Amino acid sequence: MLTGADEAISRDGKILILAYDHGLEHGPVDFEPVPRTADPKVVFDLATHDAVTALAVQKGVAEAYYPDYEDEVTLLAKLNGTSNMWSGEPDSAVNWSADYAAEVGAEAIGFTVYGGSNHEIEMIEEFREAQETAREHEMSVVMWAYPRGQGLRNASDPNTIAYATRVAHEVGADVAKVKYPGSSDAMEHAVEVSGRTKVVMSGGSKTDDLDFLRTVESAVDAGAKGLAVGRNVFQRKRPRAILDALEAVIFEEESAEDAVELSGPEPAD
Repeated sequence: MLTGADEAISRDGKILILAYDHGLEHGPVDFEPVPRTADPKVVFDLATHDAVTALAVQKGVAEAYYPDYEDEVTLLAKLNGTSNMWSGEPDSAVNWSADYAAEVGAEAIGFTVYGGSNHEIEMIEEFREAQETAREHEMSVVMWAYPRGQGLRNASDPNTIAYATRVAHEVGADVAKVKYPGSSDAMEHAVEVSGRTKVVMSGGSKTDDLDFLRTVESAVDAGAKGLAVGRNVFQRKRPRAILDALEAVIFEEESAEDAVELSGPEPAD
């Protein structure tokens, strides 16, 4: 990685990526809790919140909606992704190039690598091409560093997740997005071995406000630089309120208990 290469997607050294590639990766089921979020405009509007340092989307969504938000939203182009209809060994199709992403207006790229998959070698080689092209355009590079594959005994093992952050560093990612490894100590180890590559926690499935904020606080206290989150924001009926709370925890270093007061209770259906 290059020192300062993540500046386009960070604020005061911290990062909050709003991820919205779920329509491809998971399908419309992820929009069912809040049906209006099937409209990308709703999530682009959320991405104008001060806490959000970048919005990660796939090519078609970027082409259709980013021109209306180019002055308000930092675009992170998620270059690869595969539908949940695929049930084979983990792999991810490359859907657009870093060159085209730069043409659309992206200031960063995101790329999934499934370490441990039978397709790991191919994915690392594809990442190399994307990373080197991104350097030509002075774009930040984020790796979705997800150990996954039939050869892995435990993809969520803390040592495996730490290995993933190190792989991201070794191959040139500026930021590694990883699953929370289960404890603050395990996250601290994952950060320690990542060199100068910054580590952010994956938001994962929607959970209770306080539990979610406590996990984010634990990750940040352990040295993670922030969060890449989708469902834990846009599946809430008051998504701006949880972004207020995340801003307090990540950027202002407030406790989860204090920050949760900003999110308030979820409205009844």
